Amino acid sequence: MITRVSIIDSHTGGEPTRVVVSGCPDLGGGTVKDRVKVFHDQHGAFRAAVVKEPRGNDVLVGALLLEAAEPECVCGVIFFNNVGVLGMCGHGTIGVMTTLALLGRITPGTHKIETCVGVVTATLHEDGEVSLENVPSFRTRKGVKVGELTGDIAWGGNWFFLCDNAGVEISLKNVDTLTVLAWRARQALNQNGFPELDHVEFFGPPTAEGAHSKNFVLCPGNAYDRSPCGTGTSAKLACLAADGKLAEGDWWVQESVIGSTLAGTYRREGETIIPTIKGRAWVNAEATLILDERDPFCWGIG
Repeated sequence: MITRVSIIDSHTGGEPTRVVVSGCPDLGGGTVKDRVKVFHDQHGAFRAAVVKEPRGNDVLVGALLLEAAEPECVCGVIFFNNVGVLGMCGHGTIGVMTTLALLGRITPGTHKIETCVGVVTATLHEDGEVSLENVPSFRTRKGVKVGELTGDIAWGGNWFFLCDNAGVEISLKNVDTLTVLAWRARQALNQNGFPELDHVEFFGPPTAEGAHSKNFVLCPGNAYDRSPCGTGTSAKLACLAADGKLAEGDWWVQESVIGSTLAGTYRREGETIIPTIKGRAWVNAEATLILDERDPFCWGIG
């Protein structure tokens, strides 16, 4: 049996997003939260086929376009990667908005998207930039020690350990060292009271003009984020707000390990903040994936 899957690829600050436009399995009805459970439990092979080798790679983030259950939303979306599903994805949402514009499904203006962690609001600007109002974000623990590292635990749509001084320069030449350090920190944190934590974020001095800091983000599948990470920047804003280091409405420019940037600001809402992340995606491919069940590597490698 052969299945054809229509996809559109883009990147946001260097981090790729593969939007599945058609050809996805039937996930039934209900909310995106309902359907993400079906996708996770029953369609791991499809997920792997879309984002893993030989069609993809460990860096690739997938975004499954769905009909939204919430009537005010332009679409629903499930984000996923090489090891499973993601709660929310900032760079991916910017990629989805840019893809929807290419498909003619949206025009410049403000639109709502249903995700498994809640409804997010995004604005497509006339120049192609996207401002994403993310889910409520907050810090739960400050000054958590893991080995020689000390950092905070915060939620920005995914769970992060954020460390301002890992003792290693944030640069491409140190990616292997940073990856090992972040992976070990995550393993230790998972085993010692934080099983839900799946991202690690290190910070250092910026090199890009106008940036406030430079980061390295290790994602759940052990690939590093080429972008500054939208949910990671949201978690960073939550920590800055909690420490009184960034005023409501002020902007923070976050640089990635490859030198790309995202800008973020926030407003307060009770005990949480509502972050807004601004950036741009670029569409770079439109294709049809062929899933041939006779292919021994149809459902991905590894």
